[in-house]
Amino acid sequence: MRNLPDLIEVVQTNCHIADAAYAREMTMCTYLLEMREYFRWEHELPLTQHPPKDEIGRWLMERERLWESLNAGAFAPLPVEGREIPPFESELVNRCLLPQGMVYGAGIGRFHKPHFFLGELVRREEREGITILVSGCEYARDLTTLPASFQNGIIYLRQDALKRALWEKIELWQNKSAEGPLKSALQCYDYARNPEAALQRMSEQEGEAVILHELGEALAQRQLGADWQAMLGGFSHRHSEVAARAMRDHLADCLSTLPRLLETQAWGSLHFYFAEFDGMRKSLFPRLYSAYLAWSNEGDLGGLEQAVEAGREHWQDVTQALVEQHRRAPDEVEKGLLEKIRQTPTPLAL
Repeated sequence: MRNLPDLIEVVQTNCHIADAAYAREMTMCTYLLEMREYFRWEHELPLTQHPPKDEIGRWLMERERLWESLNAGAFAPLPVEGREIPPFESELVNRCLLPQGMVYGAGIGRFHKPHFFLGELVRREEREGITILVSGCEYARDLTTLPASFQNGIIYLRQDALKRALWEKIELWQNKSAEGPLKSALQCYDYARNPEAALQRMSEQEGEAVILHELGEALAQRQLGADWQAMLGGFSHRHSEVAARAMRDHLADCLSTLPRLLETQAWGSLHFYFAEFDGMRKSLFPRLYSAYLAWSNEGDLGGLEQAVEAGREHWQDVTQALVEQHRRAPDEVEKGLLEKIRQTPTPLAL
C-alpha cells in the first residue's frame, strides 16, 4: 500500500485525540499501568523488559503535552486508495485494506470512549454467520488494550493486544504468586517450566475463549436488539453502565463461552475465566463463582454446569426486562437499575 505511512499517521493521530479526551478519566493506578504498557508497545520493547523509569517519565510528560495540543473529538478522515473515509466507517475501510493484508477497527467502548486500531491481518473466518477478523502486529492503537470487540456484525480479535493483556496480568501476579484461579490457569499451561512457550499457548487458547465470548455477544444482540445499545448510550452514571454491561456479559458467557469451555474441557481457559471474574460481574453472579470453587476444590463439575444453565435463563430475563422498561420509560430505566444494584444483596443477582 503506497500511502501506508500516511494512513498509520492519521489513525495514530485519531488515537491520540481519543486518549486526550478520555485517558485521564482512569484511576491513577490504572492510568499508570496502561501508560507503562503503551510505552512498551510504542518503543517495541520485549514484554519481559521493564521500561526505564527515567525514559518513561519523560515520555509520559511529552505525551500529556501532545494531548493538550490536540483538538479533542475532531477526528480526521482516513486516506485510503485516493479517498477520504470517515474514521468510524470501518467496514468501508476494510473493503480496501483486507485484500492488502491489513485490518482496521473503530468503535465506541465503555463510557463512550472512541477506540481505533490498525494492524496486520492474520486470518479471516466465518462462524455462525459472523465474520471474524484476527489481527497480529499493530501499526497504530490507542492507550486502552482491547483484545476483542464486536462491531457492526464483525468480531475483531487483536492477538497482539491479547498477548499484552495476558502478560500484564501475569506480571502483576508474579509479584505475589497468590493462590487462586490465575495460578491454576498457569499450572494448566505449564508456565513455570517454560514461560515463553506457555504464554504463546495461552494467547492462542484464550484467543479462542475471547471469540466464544464475542459470539455470545452476537447471540445476545439478536435477542435484545438495537434498543439495548440505545439504552446504554442514554445512561449518565458509570455505575449503571458497568452493571448493565456485566449482565450482558453474563448472558453472552452463559449462551456461548462457558458451555463451550465445559464441552471441550478447556480447563486452563476455565480457570483463567474466573481469574478475570471480579467486580460487578462477581457481585451479580455469586452462584457461578461458588460453583467454580466447588469444581476447583472438590471436582464437582455438575454444580458449575447447573449454574451456567440457570444463568442463561436468569440473564435472558433480566436483560430483556431492562430493554422492555427502556422502551416504556427510557427516562426511568437507569434510576430503577441504580436502585436495584445499590441494594445488598441486589435483587438482580443470581
